[in-house]
Order: sequence, then C-alpha cells, then structure tokens
Amino acid sequence: MLVAMVTSCDDRLEVNPTQSIDQDQALSTEKDVLVTLIGAYDGLQEAETYGGDFMTLSELIGNSQDILFTGTFAGLSDIWKLQIVPTNLNARDTWIDAYNAINRCNNVLSALDKITSSEDARARVEGEALFIRASMYFELVRFYAKTWDDGNNATNPGVPLVLEPTKNVTNADYKSRSSVADVYQQVITDLTRAENALPEENGIYATKSAAAGILSRVKLMQGATGTTPQQLAALAEARDAANRAIAYGTNSLEENFESLWYTFLDNDGNSPTEYMFSMKVTTQDGTNAINTYFGINAGSGTSGRGDCKITNDHLSKYEAGDIRKDFFVVIGGRNYTQKHLDTYGNVPVVRLGEMYLTRAETNFRLGTSVGDTPLNDLNAIRERAGLDPLASISDVGVILKERSLELAFEGSRIHDIKRTRGTASGAAWNDPRLIFPIPQREMDTNTNLTQNDAYL
Repeated sequence: MLVAMVTSCDDRLEVNPTQSIDQDQALSTEKDVLVTLIGAYDGLQEAETYGGDFMTLSELIGNSQDILFTGTFAGLSDIWKLQIVPTNLNARDTWIDAYNAINRCNNVLSALDKITSSEDARARVEGEALFIRASMYFELVRFYAKTWDDGNNATNPGVPLVLEPTKNVTNADYKSRSSVADVYQQVITDLTRAENALPEENGIYATKSAAAGILSRVKLMQGATGTTPQQLAALAEARDAANRAIAYGTNSLEENFESLWYTFLDNDGNSPTEYMFSMKVTTQDGTNAINTYFGINAGSGTSGRGDCKITNDHLSKYEAGDIRKDFFVVIGGRNYTQKHLDTYGNVPVVRLGEMYLTRAETNFRLGTSVGDTPLNDLNAIRERAGLDPLASISDVGVILKERSLELAFEGSRIHDIKRTRGTASGAAWNDPRLIFPIPQREMDTNTNLTQNDAYL
C-alpha cells in the first residue's frame, strides 16, 4: 500500500518548493513579468516607503519648529529630537523595503524579452520599472548620504547600487557603497529613460509627467543655491523637467486647495487631477502612514494616532486670508493638519503645484521665463490659496516661503532645507545628524559597508 501511494504521487513530489524556484522559471512568460511589476508597485505602497514614511520622516527629522511629536514610537521620537542611533527601526525598515522594491524592479528589467505582445507594452513595462527603481534610489541617497555638493560627490559614500536581481545571496551580493555622484547619475539615467518610454496616460501608474516631476526634484537638489556653473546648469535642467511635467497636460491644478484632500471621503477614492503620482489606498489594500502619524479622529471616516501636532509657530507663517491657514483642525487644544485625516486617503507622491513652484524658483534664479514667468507661476499658487497676487518678486525667499507653506507636511521639508542650506532645529543643513545611519543589521551582515559620521 505504501509503495503504491509513493508511486502514484511521484510526479507531485518532484515539484520544486516555490521559495527556491529558479528565476528563469519564475519569469518565463509575459504574465509573470507583469505580475512582478505589480509587486514592485506593491513595494511602493509599503508604509516604510511611499505608503507614507518617506514623507513623514522628511517632515519629522529635527522639526521642533513646526511639529510637536508626542508619539510613543521611540524611533520616530529620536528622529524628531535628532537622537538617532544605528539600530533605529524606522531607518532600518525604510532601507529594507526600498531595496525590496528595487530588487523587484531588477527582476522585471532582467526579463523584458518576455514582453512580446507589443513594443509599446515592452516600453511601458521598462519605463515603469525604471521609474520605481530610480525613485527608490533617490530617496535612499537623500536620507542615508551627504547632500549633493556637501564635499566631494565623487568620493562621498552614497548607497550600494544593485542593478541586477538578487537570487541566492553570495559574497558577491555584499556590495560597498557607491559614491553619491554615481547614485545620482544612475537615478538620472533611469528617470530619463523612463520619461522617454512611459505613456502620457497610464491610469494610476507611472507616466511621463511623473518621471519628469521626480527628475525635476533630482536636478533641483543638484542645483542647490545656484552658486557654481554646475549648479546653474542643474537648475536649468530642473526648470526644463518641471516645465515638461506641466506641458504634458496630463495633470492640471485644482481650482480649490481643499479639493486636493479627502480623496476617499469626498472623491470616491480617486486622486485629484493635480496628483501626478500617488499611492492608491483602499479599504482592502494600501497604506497611508502619514494618516497614522499626522491624522486624528475628527469625525466619520477620519483617524490617526495624533502623534504629530502642528505648532502655533507654524500657523503664524501664513498671511491673513490664506485658505491654507484654515486647513487645520483643533482637537483638545492642539492643531492638526487636515491633509492627512482621511483614513483611506490616497498618498500624494508628487503633484503639479510643486512643479509650478519649482519652475518659478528656477526661472527666477536663472533670470529666465521658460514656460511662464516666475511671477505668474507663483501667483497661480497664491491666488488658489485665496491671497492677492504679488506685483513683483523681491527675492527667491518669497518663492521658498510659498513652497514651504504649499507643500507643508507632504515630505519636502528636510530636502528643501538641505538644498537651500538652511537649518533644522538649530542644526545646519550639513549636520551629520540630519543623515540616517546605515542600519546596524546591514553593517553586521555586510562588512563592505561604511557607517555615516554621526554614528561611528
């Protein structure tokens, strides 16, 4: 009886376990590749990446001026206080999930020959994978390495560049940190290829305008304050990328600032046309980690821990009559932004309003009017906020202030401070404490890695 059972089940017993399935077998059809690409997008939805933590961490790090953090998560509290340690769980998990998404993209890119339905389909898949990979590397190098032009970009350690799928881990997979210059160049190469390959319309997925929008951020970081020929050239490229993002016409400015939010409660779960790229959140899938920390129960459909309370100092920055100043709710005597109250609200990654402000700033710094004048772009944002248009722009600080208020608590704060050479809670833009540590678990596993200065 036993022999018969073994014989009859012989074929089934030969099935390889799925956790060790050969990559060539796993990605053998176009459908396999498309499923893996969806997996890469799923990686972006993780709380630790574009599900909200990238944005939350940028707003929270060393931000005692705008935020009173009262949460009980030690990792976030340490980030807010600039008392980060190499074992910080937030820094660890963000690193892990970003590289997981990158590896999924590398798997897709390694199997593009399986996309045989059409050339357009193959180009779209390649563009989407490159967009995701570039976005993850850009966030990693901004958080875990020195800012562009803080010393020598060619020798400052960035993050490890992994451009091939990781199968079974061997010593060859324990890579050292590539330079900041090399990481930025890879990001630019990927985004440029992505913008060329992606369609202008692509549902909730990456588009030409989304790639141009992220590329404008990359070049804006490289442009810094525009004090060298190289920085001025980067500012021109940031301007041109922002202008392309606007000119594609895929997105448009919302007429009312309030319409940008409450996407689940007020817009049937759809992102407004101003969102160039966002993370879809539903009752079954997706994460809105900004809601977790910035949100609070303010009525039906709203929630959150209420960890991030907005200070009166922040509210004092708005002009009288600014609609954005009223977009806060007071509960228990504390202020909370309404941007992230919606429990299932979609998470904006990049929106068109930012592109208008980037184009205004770069045109102003360069003395140009590509696409439109700096004044017109700035006033488009001001007038939507209920403010009178300006007759002129006295200095770039006017645009930077508008940018800080328009994009408040959306994830741009620490990166704008670094590129404009500002301060965060008294820490200068290049203070080593404003850089995350390479996670201790990575240091323990990979002896080729070097630690950042503040954590030696």
